[in-house]
Amino acid sequence: SALSNVDNVVLVMSGKGGVGKSTVAVHLANALVAKGFKVGLLDVDLTGPSVPRLVGLTEHSVHKSADGGWIPVYADNTQRLAVMSIAFLLRSASDPVIWRGPKKNAVIRQFLNDVMWGDIDYLVVDTPPGTSDEHISTCEYLLEQSRKPVSLLVTTPQAIALSDVRKEAAFCRKLDLPIVGIVENMSGYVCEKCAECTNIFSSDGGRLLAEELGVPFAGRVPIDPRVSACEDAGRDFFATHPDATSLQCIVDVAQQLADSAKKDQQQ
Repeated sequence: SALSNVDNVVLVMSGKGGVGKSTVAVHLANALVAKGFKVGLLDVDLTGPSVPRLVGLTEHSVHKSADGGWIPVYADNTQRLAVMSIAFLLRSASDPVIWRGPKKNAVIRQFLNDVMWGDIDYLVVDTPPGTSDEHISTCEYLLEQSRKPVSLLVTTPQAIALSDVRKEAAFCRKLDLPIVGIVENMSGYVCEKCAECTNIFSSDGGRLLAEELGVPFAGRVPIDPRVSACEDAGRDFFATHPDATSLQCIVDVAQQLADSAKKDQQQ
């Protein structure tokens, strides 16, 4: 199996669309790379793939190896971040993916089974909104390959987002997926001039939901124009702004994952 040398799998999930799962997944992958790990980043949002743009790889495509497997696209020459997305297989970025469930399931199985990830420490999976085909297929195949993933849930502070994230948490519990934390994204706006953070929406929803569900609260990610600029340009925020603290909670999640993996190895 292509997953035989994948040590850990993290599913970035949310029942709600537009809360920033893809951005959190990309920043988590970059944070793990910054800690010295080799990381795979898999985009299973088949109808709305955005990972290639966020990592600056929109003009790239995947190739088949001699034995028929797919070679992922690497973010740079160090080959510490390997990326796979349906976007690499489309003729145009504006081409829609209009597939029923069975086709989606088959492609996800191919992504997990045929992509030559190599020896990687973490596979970060960016999932679409909801709790349907893509999530079930991903989890079922991972479990078939004896790769039990953990989940990181993403929400925004508003009540309507929190309601859908509750459903995602229930999905995780039905499949016995450990939840490593809840990230409250778009939690306030950081002023470019004075660095003061203003709550545009409500606040504390993610923390209160974490308490209600009995899972860790990973922290808040504010709206920071510097983060948005890096995402639009496909640049690594941590490398571009090494002293910034806007994504500190993502760094903390990466450290938590590293500590947990080390503890498991010692047992």
